[in-house]
This record gives sequence, structure tokens and C-alpha cells, in this order.
Amino acid sequence: MNKIRILVVEDQNVVREGIVAILSFQPDVEVVGQAEDGIQAVEVACKTRPDVILLDMVMPRQDGLTTIPKLREVASEARILVLTSFAESDRVYQAIKAGAHGYMLKDATRVQLLESIRNVASGQASLHPSIAMKVIHEFDHSSDDPYGVNDALTRREMDTLRLIARGFSNQEIAASLVVHERTIAKYVSSILNKLHVSNRTQAALYAIRQGLTPAIVD
Repeated sequence: MNKIRILVVEDQNVVREGIVAILSFQPDVEVVGQAEDGIQAVEVACKTRPDVILLDMVMPRQDGLTTIPKLREVASEARILVLTSFAESDRVYQAIKAGAHGYMLKDATRVQLLESIRNVASGQASLHPSIAMKVIHEFDHSSDDPYGVNDALTRREMDTLRLIARGFSNQEIAASLVVHERTIAKYVSSILNKLHVSNRTQAALYAIRQGLTPAIVD
């Protein structure tokens, strides 16, 4: 079994060490690096090639929001899961738009954190319903059409989008729609292009906002 390789980015030593301690007891998880700020995070990500990056938002030298696009450049395959104390809608919205794949709060339980890590690692979106609603509220007040959608999705793409919003992986979507997983990968790529979004999390939020599926509790 391949372990989920994780980079933990957190400036507070006690918090970072606590997260690492929790992860160290998981048989399917391996902490491959730690960083105290955004600049160090980019350097460590280049060297360790993590699968998931747990990223704080408020850090010295370089904050999380500035760091997200830099991480996307140097570790494009990594999934970024924000782990922060701040639930303000503008912070959530900006992080997701910058390219984060999930957003968790530090008051999450151990079980919630581990589930979010595994969800993000498998290509799913990971947002607590309260966070999802904050982002949706921000979208609703920024534009009638926050994604600038001009191209209609096909029926199969719409079915795929609904399942993405429910947290399904490509393999699970393929099984549900009785098609090959490669076909689903093509659908997902087309959906992202048509919605003008960069990742599945943003696509899932669009689906929730349009009432295609309810928000899901992690």
C-alpha cells in the first residue's frame, strides 16, 4: 500500500508537532517534511514531492495565500489542504480561488482531519458544510455567474459534476455511471474547462451553489 506523503506547514511548533504526532500513528500516512513558513514550504515541497500539503494561512515571511500558487508551480501534483483558525468568508474564498483543494479549521477533530486528508489525497474536495456555505455566500454576492459559465455541460458531464460534489473519486464515478475511468477523466477535464475553474473543489462548490447537490459533512 502506497502511503500518503504529507508536508506539514505550520509556524507554531507545538501545533505542528501535535499534527505530526497524530499522523505518525496512521499506517497509510507518512510525514515527509515540515516547514515553518511559506518560503520554507516551497523549498521543502521541491525536495520531498508530497501528495498532500497541510498549509496554515497566517505565517511569518510568507503567508498561506501567497504560498498556494507557488506550491502549485513547484509541486503541481500535490493536493493543498488549508488548516487554519480562520473561517472568514473572504479568506476561504481567496484560498479556494488560489488553488487550495480543501479547507479545514484547527478545531476539527482528529477523525475529521484524517478523513479530510484521505479525501483530498484521493482527488475529492474536502470542505466542512459551514465553510462551503461561506464560500457560496461570497460567490452569490460577487456575481450572478461567479464562474462565467458560457458553455453548457452535457448530461453526462452534469451527472459527473453531481457526483464530484458528493465527494466521489473518478473510480467511484465510473462505477456509478457504468463507464471506464478514462472516460470520467475526460468528463472532469471538460467540466473544469467549461466552468473556468482550476480544480474539483471549485467545481463542487459550483454544483452546490446551483442546487445540484447538498453540501456534505466531512
